[in-house]
Amino acid sequence: MFEQLSGRMSKVFEGLSRGGKLSEGDVTEAMREVRLAMLEADVALPVVRSFVSKVKERAVGGEVLDGVSPGQAVAKIVNDALIEALGGAGAVPLNLSAPAPIPYLLVGLQGAGKTTTAGKLALRLASRERKKVLLASLDVQRPAAQLQLQQIAEQVRGRTEGLVTSLPIEQGQGPVDIARRALEAGRREGFDVVILDTAGRLAIDEALMDEVRQVRDVAKPVETLLVVDAMTGQDAVNTAQSFKEQVGLTGVIMSRMDGDARGGAALSMKAVTGEPIKFTGSGEKMDALEEFHPERVAGRILGLGDVAGLVEKASEQLDQEEGERVAKRMLAGKFDLNDYVSQINQINRLGSISGILGMLPGMGKLKDKLAGKDLDTSIFNRHKAIISSMTAQERKNPEIIKASRKKRIALGSGTSVPEVNRLLKQFSEMATMMKRLSKMGGLAGLMRGMGGAGGLGDMLKGMGGPAGRPPFG
Repeated sequence: MFEQLSGRMSKVFEGLSRGGKLSEGDVTEAMREVRLAMLEADVALPVVRSFVSKVKERAVGGEVLDGVSPGQAVAKIVNDALIEALGGAGAVPLNLSAPAPIPYLLVGLQGAGKTTTAGKLALRLASRERKKVLLASLDVQRPAAQLQLQQIAEQVRGRTEGLVTSLPIEQGQGPVDIARRALEAGRREGFDVVILDTAGRLAIDEALMDEVRQVRDVAKPVETLLVVDAMTGQDAVNTAQSFKEQVGLTGVIMSRMDGDARGGAALSMKAVTGEPIKFTGSGEKMDALEEFHPERVAGRILGLGDVAGLVEKASEQLDQEEGERVAKRMLAGKFDLNDYVSQINQINRLGSISGILGMLPGMGKLKDKLAGKDLDTSIFNRHKAIISSMTAQERKNPEIIKASRKKRIALGSGTSVPEVNRLLKQFSEMATMMKRLSKMGGLAGLMRGMGGAGGLGDMLKGMGGPAGRPPFG
């Protein structure tokens, strides 16, 4: 969501003149562009003014070290200021040190994603902290809201060995009574955390605030977390400010961070409300909730990447045992189409290719070049469809696939014979390379070959980009 801001920032730093010292003119010109970039990203005006003032004060007259360009020097200052504006280095954890059951109160407007976020939070607490979590919906306004949370709890329960449960629904109870019943059940049944999912409104009104205040007074929450939709931009900051003033908050969770919003809400939130962003959500999957690390976000805005985030994501999402099994088969020269599908699944677990590129240092320009039509990752799904239409024998021994089999496979996968031919040719080249490497021995040789002729690099070129063309178009 920070792509537009990141692009503008990169151009600012590239445009700075060379020299051993940053002149006031250099910095003033750069800060004018930074100011425009931040305003275009929907950052609150007071935050922009404060940010630009701090950077200018630190940058003017600053000595530039040998081997460091003025652009790099200003980028470092801007990076530090961004981290400060976003809340300081390091994620702010949830308070888990209070006596059980620890009450967490989720508040926010209707449609912000509170109920889904409640399920994501429960999954995170149960799977990472081994906490027994009770989910309770206090939303008696929206039809089927309580049933929705119950279904989410059942879904999460199956992934956490029964550590997540929802409060049984009793018709006719108001939000305050449901909150009392949830806390009593939490104490009686030995829950570690009780998450109270409150009702929302289309807009902030006094009835909503009164209801939330009553629940707060009864529940005495250790954490009051506001869920806001990042796609609403500056309105998200205004909503946070209202809840902060009228209810009190301990943190913010920003949902839909995978959207095409301009990012200004995230940059404004801490400065305007004084409360940290604790988590960000992206997508509807229950595991799509991440801790908010200001230094990582600042790095992505400035094109410095987020390698730590990528490594963390890989360690969580990838099946290491499966990866090792396939690697051993590669080294033994026994790579088949089943193994190729396994690798496609591993890649898909990490998310979009463009998202991965955005987490790598210096890949911003390449990501821009590969945007849209140039990065057709649908090739993976089409390859999976073709392979799934093959018999077990064909997947293990692709060389037996002749004309009649190709027609059957194309018909079964909804593709064409030329597409089947292309996959088989690319795979044959890749398998040949694997066999050569197995004779050479050593993982280093394998890794070099993955980008060489006939290797995985060539298969990826088929996805498009500067050196390739769209795979099936």
